[in-house]
Amino acid sequence: MKTITLLFIGILVSMGFIAFGCQKTDLAKEEKNAMAANTTESKNLKIATFAGGCFWCSESDFEKAPGVVKVISGYTGGKKENPTYEEVTAGKTGHVEAIQVTYDPEKVSYETLLGVFWRHIDPTDGGGQFVDRGAQYVSAIFYHDEEQKKLAEKSREELGKSGKFAKPIVTRIVPFTKFFEAEDYHQDYYRKNPLRYSYYRHGSGRDQFIEKVWGKEKMKDPAALKNSFTKPDDAALRKKLTPLQYEVTQHEGTEPPFQNEYWNNKREGLYVDIVSGEPLFSSRDKYDSGTGWPSFTRPLEPGNLKERDDRKLFMKRTEVRSRQGDSHLGHVFPDGPPPTGLRYCMNSAALRFIPKEDLEKEGYGQYLKLFAEKK
Repeated sequence: MKTITLLFIGILVSMGFIAFGCQKTDLAKEEKNAMAANTTESKNLKIATFAGGCFWCSESDFEKAPGVVKVISGYTGGKKENPTYEEVTAGKTGHVEAIQVTYDPEKVSYETLLGVFWRHIDPTDGGGQFVDRGAQYVSAIFYHDEEQKKLAEKSREELGKSGKFAKPIVTRIVPFTKFFEAEDYHQDYYRKNPLRYSYYRHGSGRDQFIEKVWGKEKMKDPAALKNSFTKPDDAALRKKLTPLQYEVTQHEGTEPPFQNEYWNNKREGLYVDIVSGEPLFSSRDKYDSGTGWPSFTRPLEPGNLKERDDRKLFMKRTEVRSRQGDSHLGHVFPDGPPPTGLRYCMNSAALRFIPKEDLEKEGYGQYLKLFAEKK
Protein backbone atom coordinates (compact mmCIF):
# COMPACT_ATOMS: atom_id res chain seq x y z
CA MET A 1 0.00 0.00 0.00
CA LYS A 2 2.85 2.39 0.85
CA THR A 3 4.49 1.72 -2.54
CA ILE A 4 1.21 2.40 -4.35
CA THR A 5 0.70 5.63 -2.41
CA LEU A 6 4.18 6.90 -3.23
CA LEU A 7 3.69 5.97 -6.87
CA PHE A 8 0.39 7.90 -6.95
CA ILE A 9 2.02 10.98 -5.41
CA GLY A 10 4.82 10.76 -7.97
CA ILE A 11 2.28 10.71 -10.79
CA LEU A 12 0.51 13.77 -9.36
CA VAL A 13 3.81 15.65 -9.11
CA SER A 14 4.78 14.82 -12.68
CA MET A 15 1.35 15.97 -13.91
CA GLY A 16 1.65 19.28 -12.06
CA PHE A 17 -1.11 18.65 -9.50
CA ILE A 18 1.41 18.83 -6.66
CA ALA A 19 4.14 21.51 -6.82
CA PHE A 20 6.81 22.14 -4.27
CA GLY A 21 7.32 25.81 -5.23
CA CYS A 22 10.86 26.71 -6.27
CA GLN A 23 12.27 23.55 -4.71
CA LYS A 24 15.23 21.90 -6.38
CA THR A 25 15.59 18.12 -6.55
CA ASP A 26 17.49 17.77 -3.24
CA LEU A 27 14.75 18.64 -0.74
CA ALA A 28 16.90 17.86 2.28
CA LYS A 29 19.53 20.28 1.04
CA GLU A 30 16.88 22.93 0.36
CA GLU A 31 15.46 22.55 3.85
CA LYS A 32 18.90 23.12 5.35
CA ASN A 33 19.51 26.11 3.11
CA ALA A 34 16.08 27.58 3.77
CA MET A 35 16.63 27.37 7.51
CA ALA A 36 19.96 29.14 7.10
CA ALA A 37 18.21 31.89 5.16
CA ASN A 38 16.39 32.94 8.29
CA THR A 39 19.65 33.75 10.07
CA THR A 40 21.48 35.36 7.16
CA GLU A 41 20.66 38.90 6.10
CA SER A 42 22.02 40.90 3.20
CA LYS A 43 25.02 42.97 4.25
CA ASN A 44 23.26 46.27 3.60
CA LEU A 45 20.38 45.55 6.00
CA LYS A 46 20.37 46.50 9.69
CA ILE A 47 18.45 45.52 12.80
CA ALA A 48 16.60 47.69 15.32
CA THR A 49 14.80 46.43 18.43
CA PHE A 50 12.00 48.26 20.23
CA ALA A 51 9.53 47.51 23.02
CA GLY A 52 6.30 49.49 22.83
CA GLY A 53 3.76 47.46 24.75
CA CYS A 54 1.64 45.01 22.78
CA PHE A 55 3.81 43.66 19.97
CA TRP A 56 0.78 43.15 17.72
CA CYS A 57 0.42 46.93 17.54
CA SER A 58 4.14 47.70 17.27
CA GLU A 59 4.55 45.19 14.43
CA SER A 60 1.61 46.70 12.57
CA ASP A 61 2.91 50.27 12.98
CA PHE A 62 6.46 49.53 11.84
CA GLU A 63 5.47 47.37 8.87
CA LYS A 64 3.91 50.49 7.35
CA ALA A 65 7.23 52.35 7.39
CA PRO A 66 9.00 52.66 4.00
CA GLY A 67 12.42 51.00 4.02
CA VAL A 68 11.40 48.36 6.57
CA VAL A 69 12.00 44.88 5.15
CA LYS A 70 10.39 42.79 7.89
CA VAL A 71 9.20 42.99 11.49
CA ILE A 72 9.21 40.07 13.93
CA SER A 73 7.33 39.96 17.24
CA GLY A 74 9.14 38.43 20.17
CA TYR A 75 10.64 38.74 23.64
CA THR A 76 13.84 40.36 24.90
CA GLY A 77 15.50 41.74 28.01
CA GLY A 78 15.03 38.71 30.27
CA LYS A 79 17.17 35.85 31.51
CA LYS A 80 15.25 32.70 30.57
CA GLU A 81 16.08 30.95 27.32
CA ASN A 82 13.21 30.47 24.86
CA PRO A 83 10.41 31.91 27.00
CA THR A 84 6.80 31.23 26.09
CA TYR A 85 4.06 33.81 25.69
CA GLU A 86 2.35 32.54 28.84
CA GLU A 87 5.55 32.91 30.87
CA VAL A 88 6.31 36.41 29.60
CA THR A 89 2.79 37.77 30.04
CA ALA A 90 2.72 36.36 33.57
CA GLY A 91 5.82 38.43 34.34
CA LYS A 92 7.91 35.41 35.30
CA THR A 93 10.93 35.82 33.00
CA GLY A 94 11.93 39.49 33.03
CA HIS A 95 11.31 39.79 29.29
CA VAL A 96 9.26 42.46 27.56
CA GLU A 97 7.13 42.10 24.47
CA ALA A 98 9.23 43.59 21.66
CA ILE A 99 9.74 43.71 17.93
CA GLN A 100 12.85 43.26 15.83
CA VAL A 101 12.90 45.48 12.75
CA THR A 102 15.03 44.63 9.71
CA TYR A 103 15.49 47.76 7.63
CA ASP A 104 17.42 49.12 4.67
CA PRO A 105 19.50 52.12 5.86
CA GLU A 106 19.58 53.42 2.30
CA LYS A 107 15.78 53.72 2.40
CA VAL A 108 15.13 54.70 6.00
CA SER A 109 17.42 55.99 8.75
CA TYR A 110 17.56 54.80 12.34
CA GLU A 111 16.57 58.32 13.38
CA THR A 112 13.37 58.00 11.35
CA LEU A 113 12.58 54.66 12.98
CA LEU A 114 13.02 56.34 16.35
CA GLY A 115 10.48 58.92 15.20
CA VAL A 116 8.02 56.15 14.36
CA PHE A 117 8.63 54.58 17.77
CA TRP A 118 8.05 57.76 19.80
CA ARG A 119 4.86 58.54 17.88
CA HIS A 120 3.25 55.21 18.71
CA ILE A 121 3.85 54.85 22.47
CA ASP A 122 3.35 56.71 25.74
CA PRO A 123 6.97 57.39 26.78
CA THR A 124 5.85 58.75 30.17
CA ASP A 125 4.24 55.49 31.34
CA GLY A 126 6.57 53.41 33.50
CA GLY A 127 3.98 50.79 34.40
CA GLY A 128 3.16 49.41 30.99
CA GLN A 129 1.51 50.70 27.82
CA PHE A 130 -2.13 51.71 27.62
CA VAL A 131 -4.43 48.83 28.63
CA ASP A 132 -1.52 46.39 29.10
CA ARG A 133 -0.02 46.72 32.55
CA GLY A 134 3.14 45.27 34.06
CA ALA A 135 6.90 45.31 33.51
CA GLN A 136 6.51 43.00 30.52
CA TYR A 137 4.78 45.83 28.62
CA VAL A 138 7.01 48.82 29.38
CA SER A 139 8.61 50.79 26.56
CA ALA A 140 12.31 50.48 25.80
CA ILE A 141 14.89 50.90 23.05
CA PHE A 142 17.44 48.08 22.79
CA TYR A 143 20.50 49.41 20.99
CA HIS A 144 22.72 47.11 18.90
CA ASP A 145 25.79 49.37 18.76
CA GLU A 146 27.15 52.64 20.12
CA GLU A 147 25.80 54.64 17.19
CA GLN A 148 22.25 53.46 17.90
CA LYS A 149 22.76 54.25 21.58
CA LYS A 150 23.93 57.78 20.81
CA LEU A 151 21.04 58.46 18.42
CA ALA A 152 18.47 56.99 20.82
CA GLU A 153 19.71 59.11 23.73
CA LYS A 154 19.72 62.22 21.57
CA SER A 155 16.16 61.63 20.36
CA ARG A 156 14.91 60.96 23.90
CA GLU A 157 16.51 64.16 25.11
CA GLU A 158 14.98 66.16 22.26
CA LEU A 159 11.57 64.63 22.94
CA GLY A 160 11.84 65.62 26.59
CA LYS A 161 12.60 69.23 25.64
CA SER A 162 9.85 69.40 23.03
CA GLY A 163 7.11 70.19 25.54
CA LYS A 164 4.91 67.41 24.17
CA PHE A 165 4.58 65.76 27.56
CA ALA A 166 4.03 67.25 31.00
CA LYS A 167 5.51 64.18 32.67
CA PRO A 168 9.17 63.05 32.31
CA ILE A 169 10.19 60.57 29.63
CA VAL A 170 10.80 57.19 31.28
CA THR A 171 11.45 54.96 28.25
CA ARG A 172 14.62 53.00 28.90
CA ILE A 173 17.59 52.78 26.52
CA VAL A 174 19.44 49.53 27.19
CA PRO A 175 21.92 47.27 25.38
CA PHE A 176 20.48 44.49 23.25
CA THR A 177 21.22 40.93 24.43
CA LYS A 178 19.03 38.21 22.94
CA PHE A 179 15.78 38.20 21.02
CA PHE A 180 13.41 35.23 21.07
CA GLU A 181 10.85 35.02 18.30
CA ALA A 182 7.27 34.76 19.53
CA GLU A 183 4.99 31.91 18.59
CA ASP A 184 3.78 31.73 14.97
CA TYR A 185 0.24 32.80 15.76
CA HIS A 186 1.54 36.16 17.03
CA GLN A 187 3.36 37.01 13.79
CA ASP A 188 1.32 39.36 11.53
CA TYR A 189 -1.53 39.03 14.02
CA TYR A 190 -3.20 42.16 12.69
CA ARG A 191 -3.45 40.51 9.26
CA LYS A 192 -4.48 37.05 10.44
CA ASN A 193 -7.13 38.29 12.88
CA PRO A 194 -8.15 41.76 11.63
CA LEU A 195 -11.47 41.96 13.50
CA ARG A 196 -10.11 40.86 16.85
CA TYR A 197 -7.04 43.04 16.40
CA SER A 198 -9.11 46.13 15.52
CA TYR A 199 -11.35 45.55 18.53
CA TYR A 200 -8.35 45.17 20.83
CA ARG A 201 -6.50 48.18 19.44
CA HIS A 202 -9.47 50.51 19.70
CA GLY A 203 -10.21 49.34 23.21
CA SER A 204 -6.61 49.78 24.30
CA GLY A 205 -6.73 53.57 23.89
CA ARG A 206 -3.47 53.64 21.96
CA ASP A 207 -4.74 55.43 18.86
CA GLN A 208 -6.78 57.90 20.91
CA PHE A 209 -3.64 58.81 22.84
CA ILE A 210 -1.57 59.19 19.66
CA GLU A 211 -4.19 61.44 18.09
CA LYS A 212 -4.46 63.59 21.22
CA VAL A 213 -0.70 64.10 21.58
CA TRP A 214 0.41 64.29 17.97
CA GLY A 215 -2.69 65.03 15.90
CA LYS A 216 -1.77 66.11 12.38
CA GLU A 217 1.85 66.44 13.46
CA LYS A 218 2.32 62.67 13.33
CA MET A 219 2.03 62.93 9.55
CA LYS A 220 5.20 65.03 9.38
CA ASP A 221 7.23 61.89 9.89
CA PRO A 222 7.72 60.46 6.38
CA ALA A 223 7.89 56.93 7.76
CA ALA A 224 4.42 57.36 9.25
CA LEU A 225 2.83 58.31 5.96
CA LYS A 226 0.33 55.79 4.64
CA ASN A 227 0.95 54.15 1.32
CA SER A 228 -0.95 55.69 -1.55
CA PHE A 229 -1.96 52.23 -2.78
CA THR A 230 -5.19 50.72 -1.46
CA LYS A 231 -5.57 47.03 -2.08
CA PRO A 232 -8.78 46.18 -4.00
CA ASP A 233 -11.38 43.99 -2.35
CA ASP A 234 -11.64 40.30 -3.17
CA ALA A 235 -14.28 40.74 -5.87
CA ALA A 236 -12.19 43.36 -7.65
CA LEU A 237 -9.09 41.17 -7.42
CA ARG A 238 -10.90 38.21 -8.94
CA LYS A 239 -12.03 40.43 -11.79
CA LYS A 240 -8.57 41.94 -12.36
CA LEU A 241 -6.49 38.75 -12.07
CA THR A 242 -6.52 35.48 -13.95
CA PRO A 243 -7.45 32.42 -11.84
CA LEU A 244 -3.77 31.46 -11.63
CA GLN A 245 -2.65 34.97 -10.66
CA TYR A 246 -5.34 35.09 -7.99
CA GLU A 247 -4.41 31.66 -6.60
CA VAL A 248 -0.70 32.49 -6.45
CA THR A 249 -0.91 36.00 -4.99
CA GLN A 250 -3.86 35.56 -2.63
CA HIS A 251 -3.58 31.91 -1.57
CA GLU A 252 0.19 31.23 -1.74
CA GLY A 253 -0.20 29.03 -4.79
CA THR A 254 2.65 27.85 -7.00
CA GLU A 255 2.67 27.77 -10.79
CA PRO A 256 4.27 24.88 -12.74
CA PRO A 257 8.02 25.16 -13.42
CA PHE A 258 9.16 25.74 -17.01
CA GLN A 259 5.53 26.46 -17.92
CA ASN A 260 5.21 30.07 -16.83
CA GLU A 261 5.56 33.40 -18.56
CA TYR A 262 8.91 34.75 -17.37
CA TRP A 263 11.15 31.84 -16.38
CA ASN A 264 13.09 32.17 -19.64
CA ASN A 265 12.44 35.84 -20.37
CA LYS A 266 15.71 37.54 -21.43
CA ARG A 267 14.39 41.02 -22.27
CA GLU A 268 15.60 44.05 -20.33
CA GLY A 269 13.15 45.75 -18.03
CA LEU A 270 11.46 45.68 -14.62
CA TYR A 271 9.28 43.16 -12.85
CA VAL A 272 6.52 44.76 -10.76
CA ASP A 273 3.81 43.37 -8.47
CA ILE A 274 0.81 42.29 -10.57
CA VAL A 275 -1.56 43.73 -7.93
CA SER A 276 0.02 46.99 -6.75
CA GLY A 277 2.59 47.82 -9.44
CA GLU A 278 5.40 48.10 -6.88
CA PRO A 279 8.80 47.78 -8.61
CA LEU A 280 10.37 44.57 -7.31
CA PHE A 281 13.14 43.20 -9.54
CA SER A 282 15.32 44.20 -12.48
CA SER A 283 16.33 42.05 -15.44
CA ARG A 284 19.91 43.02 -14.58
CA ASP A 285 19.66 40.79 -11.48
CA LYS A 286 17.83 37.91 -13.18
CA TYR A 287 19.61 34.61 -13.86
CA ASP A 288 18.87 31.03 -14.89
CA SER A 289 18.68 29.04 -11.67
CA GLY A 290 17.65 25.82 -13.41
CA THR A 291 14.45 25.60 -11.35
CA GLY A 292 12.03 26.70 -14.07
CA TRP A 293 10.89 29.81 -12.19
CA PRO A 294 12.15 33.41 -12.68
CA SER A 295 15.03 33.89 -10.24
CA PHE A 296 16.91 36.99 -9.10
CA THR A 297 20.02 37.59 -7.00
CA ARG A 298 18.54 40.63 -5.24
CA PRO A 299 15.49 42.90 -5.21
CA LEU A 300 15.42 46.22 -7.01
CA GLU A 301 13.72 47.93 -4.06
CA PRO A 302 14.27 45.97 -0.80
CA GLY A 303 11.75 48.19 0.98
CA ASN A 304 9.00 46.88 -1.32
CA LEU A 305 9.45 43.33 -0.03
CA LYS A 306 8.73 41.71 3.28
CA GLU A 307 9.66 38.26 4.51
CA ARG A 308 8.07 35.77 6.86
CA ASP A 309 8.54 32.16 7.92
CA ASP A 310 6.81 29.47 5.85
CA ARG A 311 6.63 26.09 7.57
CA LYS A 312 4.54 24.30 4.97
CA LEU A 313 5.89 21.23 3.12
CA PHE A 314 7.46 19.94 6.36
CA MET A 315 10.30 22.45 6.28
CA LYS A 316 11.09 26.03 7.21
CA ARG A 317 11.41 28.43 4.28
CA THR A 318 11.37 32.20 3.91
CA GLU A 319 8.33 33.50 2.05
CA VAL A 320 8.59 36.77 0.11
CA ARG A 321 5.59 39.11 -0.21
CA SER A 322 5.12 42.57 -1.68
CA ARG A 323 4.78 45.26 0.96
CA GLN A 324 1.87 47.34 -0.36
CA GLY A 325 0.02 44.70 -2.37
CA ASP A 326 0.66 41.96 0.21
CA SER A 327 0.94 39.54 -2.72
CA HIS A 328 2.61 36.18 -2.26
CA LEU A 329 5.58 36.28 -4.67
CA GLY A 330 7.67 33.21 -3.89
CA HIS A 331 10.59 32.35 -1.58
CA VAL A 332 14.20 33.38 -1.03
CA PHE A 333 16.99 30.82 -0.58
CA PRO A 334 20.71 31.21 0.31
CA ASP A 335 21.99 29.18 -2.66
CA GLY A 336 22.26 31.88 -5.32
CA PRO A 337 25.33 33.12 -7.20
CA PRO A 338 27.56 36.05 -6.26
CA PRO A 339 27.48 38.86 -5.33
CA THR A 340 24.63 38.21 -2.86
CA GLY A 341 24.52 34.42 -2.65
CA LEU A 342 20.71 34.68 -2.62
CA ARG A 343 18.08 33.19 -4.93
CA TYR A 344 14.78 35.05 -5.03
CA CYS A 345 12.63 32.36 -6.64
CA MET A 346 9.43 34.06 -7.82
CA ASN A 347 6.18 33.10 -9.52
CA SER A 348 5.63 34.68 -12.93
CA ALA A 349 1.92 34.87 -12.08
CA ALA A 350 2.70 37.36 -9.29
CA LEU A 351 4.68 39.65 -11.60
CA ARG A 352 4.14 41.99 -14.53
CA PHE A 353 7.10 42.63 -16.82
CA ILE A 354 7.66 46.15 -18.18
CA PRO A 355 10.20 46.34 -21.03
CA LYS A 356 12.77 49.11 -20.70
CA GLU A 357 11.34 50.93 -23.73
CA ASP A 358 7.98 51.21 -21.95
CA LEU A 359 9.26 52.37 -18.56
CA GLU A 360 8.70 56.07 -19.21
CA LYS A 361 5.10 55.78 -20.37
CA GLU A 362 4.30 53.30 -17.60
CA GLY A 363 5.51 55.73 -14.93
CA TYR A 364 8.82 54.04 -14.09
CA GLY A 365 11.08 56.46 -15.96
CA GLN A 366 13.41 56.92 -12.99
CA TYR A 367 14.71 53.38 -13.58
CA LEU A 368 15.81 53.97 -17.18
CA LYS A 369 19.31 54.83 -15.98
CA LEU A 370 19.76 51.21 -14.91
CA PHE A 371 19.74 50.09 -18.50
CA ALA A 372 21.92 52.90 -19.85
CA GLU A 373 24.90 51.47 -17.97
CA LYS A 374 27.03 48.60 -19.21
CA LYS A 375 26.64 45.26 -17.54
